Amino acid sequence: MSNKREYLIRWLFFFAGIIILAFGVSLTIKAKDLGLSPWDVFHYGLYIQFGLTIGTWSIITGLIIVMLTAYLTKKLPTIGTYLNMILLGLFIDLFNWLIPEPNLYWTEVVLLILGIFITAIGVGVYVAPNFGAGPRDSVMLYMSKRFGWKLSRVRNAIELVVFVIGWLLGGPIGVGTIVIVLSIGSVVGVTIPQAEQFLNNALKRGVRDENLNKRKIWTNHYD
Repeated sequence: MSNKREYLIRWLFFFAGIIILAFGVSLTIKAKDLGLSPWDVFHYGLYIQFGLTIGTWSIITGLIIVMLTAYLTKKLPTIGTYLNMILLGLFIDLFNWLIPEPNLYWTEVVLLILGIFITAIGVGVYVAPNFGAGPRDSVMLYMSKRFGWKLSRVRNAIELVVFVIGWLLGGPIGVGTIVIVLSIGSVVGVTIPQAEQFLNNALKRGVRDENLNKRKIWTNHYD
């Protein structure tokens, strides 16, 4: 397969993953009465206190983290990191505007469960092309490598800090917060390898199609 075609497929996966991820996050935000994920508690708290939108605060927070990570690592982030930061916030706001507010408790439960699974699928699809981690994952990876701490402990510590700050700012917490924290990692652990396998199959199909197109065609070949 030509490099151009392979990059096109990888970029399609990346953008599709960001859109799916934003949709999943927006579903969990609509179920805010049950509680949000730690980062969304933080973003929602900022929204309550200072206005703007949840997506905008996601972008602003991501930008600050990107600048901090770039300073600490002395490396510029990849284009995928910037696109992740900007597009995720924009699509979160778009889906928050499109998805109606739920009026029933059981509807929020359904939105929460769907949101968790769709978020995990989005993470798997956008990670599979390997175009760079998101801002929050980047600082998590840096701290784990710099201090030799386990990735899970670094992630938990960071999320605990932003959760407490978000709670102090008035962000919604509840049983949904606990459900998200306890489940999302396990679900992502399944979706990432599945998405990587799906991408590899797509790339292999592209190679086969390209080879067939390049095959010599005989004038008496009818099948």
